Amino acid sequence: MSQSCGDVWSPVITPFGAALAPNPQRFVSHCRWLASNGVGLAVFGTNSEANSMTVAEKQGLLEALVEGGVDPVRVMPGTGDCAIDDCVSLTREAVAAGCAGVLMLPPFYYKGVSDEGLFRYYSEVINRVGDSRLRIYLYHIPPVTQVPLSLKLIERLREAFPGVIAGIKDSGGDWAHTQALVERFGGEDFAVYAGSERFLLDTLRAGGAGCISATANVNPAAIVELARRWQEDDADERQQGLNVIRNLFEEYQLIPAMKAATAHFSGANEWRRVRPPLVESDDSQTSTLVSALEAQGFQMKGLKGTNHG
Repeated sequence: MSQSCGDVWSPVITPFGAALAPNPQRFVSHCRWLASNGVGLAVFGTNSEANSMTVAEKQGLLEALVEGGVDPVRVMPGTGDCAIDDCVSLTREAVAAGCAGVLMLPPFYYKGVSDEGLFRYYSEVINRVGDSRLRIYLYHIPPVTQVPLSLKLIERLREAFPGVIAGIKDSGGDWAHTQALVERFGGEDFAVYAGSERFLLDTLRAGGAGCISATANVNPAAIVELARRWQEDDADERQQGLNVIRNLFEEYQLIPAMKAATAHFSGANEWRRVRPPLVESDDSQTSTLVSALEAQGFQMKGLKGTNHG
């Protein structure tokens, strides 16, 4: 999709079986459903429970996607890791598979680290991958990592690695910060994505690329429709509709809530499973959420029957 019509990506939720191993078949099916709704696949993101998975598990799921015929041009795996070599291994695999780019967290365990330390981390990864095809989308999510990516750091990385540092996902939850990113860096060679569809319309109007949003897992068609029609007269009304659905999911812990909704609308109860330390939504929470969603006319069209594996 071109930036003129907006880009929507989903940090794809990961299905787990009874022994908590990832289910590749169900994962590929869900990715296909998302792709059929015009959504890019930011697999191994925060809402994928990626930091609860091993590098080998993520590599296996990426291989399953490619073997399953999913177009790698619409895949942006999360490859950030506190260990440089683990980040490099998964990033190399993503580049070799022909993925659009990688979404890269900073090393997040140590707090209060300097811009110099973060610059050295990203530099090591880029140099060790050593591939001109590499495109990195930085992942700024300080509410979770507590390791922010400053404007000065982004500028330094762009100057040192032109073409490689291709964009950023801003999940800080502060529209003023997203706007500052767009004003300073936004353009054809640097894509600024909001971390929630709540800021999709504002981001597109400011000149940003779109959003990489958790609830694109469950509400893809409506989010994509706004991204495609953001210049039309009803855009503000569409944005408000997206916010209503987002608010319903945010009344609960987001990952278990999205998985509960996916289980309900697909008819595949296995979707409810999460890996500890997360805990699945209980029956009461799920029933209340589904009732509230259905009262809004919410559906996950085409999902039922596609997620059995």
